[in-house]
Amino acid sequence: MTNKIAIFKGHRIRRLIYNNEWCFSVIDVCEVLTDSSDAGAYWRKLKQRLKDEGSEVVTFCHGLKLKAPDGKMRETDCSNTEGMLRIIQSIPSPKAEPFKRWLAKVGYERVKEIEDPELAMNQITRRKICKTGHLSTGAMIS
Repeated sequence: MTNKIAIFKGHRIRRLIYNNEWCFSVIDVCEVLTDSSDAGAYWRKLKQRLKDEGSEVVTFCHGLKLKAPDGKMRETDCSNTEGMLRIIQSIPSPKAEPFKRWLAKVGYERVKEIEDPELAMNQITRRKICKTGHLSTGAMIS
C-alpha cells in the first residue's frame, strides 16, 4: 500500500493505493465539503443514513490504516474513486454542489457519447489536438 497526501483547496486528503486503485479518506473529504466541526461524527451519521436507505455506497468503504494527525496509524474508512463520488452525491452541502454539477455534466456527456459514438470520437480528436497541436497524421493545425 502506498500512502500519499492529496491537497484539495488547501485541505489535506489522505489517500493510498489499495487493490491497485486509489482510496481516499472519507472523513477528510467530509471535512472539506461540510461545515461540520466533527467530520468523523458527520460521516458516521451519513453512513448510517445511507445504510438505512439501502444504499450500497458503504460497500465501497474499507477500514484502512492511515497516518492520523497525531502521527499514529489508525483505521479510517476509505473509499475508491467511484464510491467517493457516490458519497459526495449524498452530502447535502453547498460545498459539494460544484462536484455534483460536474458529475451531472460528465454523466450527461457520456450518455450523449453512448447514443452517438461519433461525438466520442470527435472529443478524442479534440483532446489529441489540444495536447499535441496536431493529428496523428502529423499535419499541423494552424
